Amino acid sequence: MKDMVDRFAGSVPASYDRLMVPLLFRPYAEELARRVRALAPRRVLETAAGTGAVTEALHEAMPEALIVATDLNQPMLDVAAQRVRSPNVQFQAADAQDLPFDDNSFDLVACQFGAMFFPDKVRGHSEARRVLRDGGVYLLAIWDRIDRNAASDAAQQSLIDLFPDEPPLFMREGPFGYHDPSRIEHDLREAGFEQIAIDTVELTSRSPSSTEAATALCYGTPMGAEIEDFGPGALDEAFERVKSALREFDGPDGFVAPMSAHIVTATR
Repeated sequence: MKDMVDRFAGSVPASYDRLMVPLLFRPYAEELARRVRALAPRRVLETAAGTGAVTEALHEAMPEALIVATDLNQPMLDVAAQRVRSPNVQFQAADAQDLPFDDNSFDLVACQFGAMFFPDKVRGHSEARRVLRDGGVYLLAIWDRIDRNAASDAAQQSLIDLFPDEPPLFMREGPFGYHDPSRIEHDLREAGFEQIAIDTVELTSRSPSSTEAATALCYGTPMGAEIEDFGPGALDEAFERVKSALREFDGPDGFVAPMSAHIVTATR
C-alpha cells in the first residue's frame, strides 16, 4: 500500500472534501463537537485534521476556544484553511506521532478517523497524552467493522469481485483496519491512559444518489489511486461496479446507508 501522504495528494484533497466529507465524515464531526462542547475546553489540539470537517464543527460549537488543527499532509490543511477562517483557529503541519508542542499544553486532543493510519498507534496515543494537561481528554472517532458500514463494505466487496486475484484492500485494511475495541483499549493503556470509555455510535450516511456516493468512494479517496495501479480504465470500471452495488441504498430521500464508529474518550 502506498504511503498515505502520497495517496492524499494531487486532486484528492479537494475531491475528498467535496465528496467524502458530506457522505461519511460530517455526521461524526458533529457528534464529536457536541461531546467536546459539553467539556468546555479552552485549548484544543486536533490531530489528523484532514480538510477540516471536525475543525469547522468544533469552532462552530466553541467559537471562543483556541483550536490548533494539525495534519501530516499540507495540501489537506490548505483546504481546511479555506473552510475555517478565524483568529482562534490555527493550522500547522505536524506528525501526530511526534507533536511539536510542550507537555501539558492542551485541555483536549481530538482525532477523527486518523488513528487507524498511525504507523505506531501507541506512540500516537502517547503523544496525545503527553500534550494534555492533567484531567485533559483525548477524544477519538474510529471506524467500526467494515461490515457495519454498508456503503464502504459494498464498495470493498465490488473491488474484490472485480480484481479477485489481487484485490485492492485500502478500505478494509486502512480506514476499517483498527475496529477492535479491545485492541484500541489495549493501545491506549500502553500509552498511559487508565480512564477509557468506548461508545459505538450508529449514524446514517447520506448522499443525493448512489452515483454521487460511488463517485465519492472511487474518486474522492486514496482508494482511487490504488485502483489506477491496475491499469488504464480500471478506475472507471470499478466506479461502474461500485455504483451498481450501491443502488440498493437509493430511495425517495436519496442515498441512505447505515454506518458505525467507536467514539473513544480517554482521560489523562
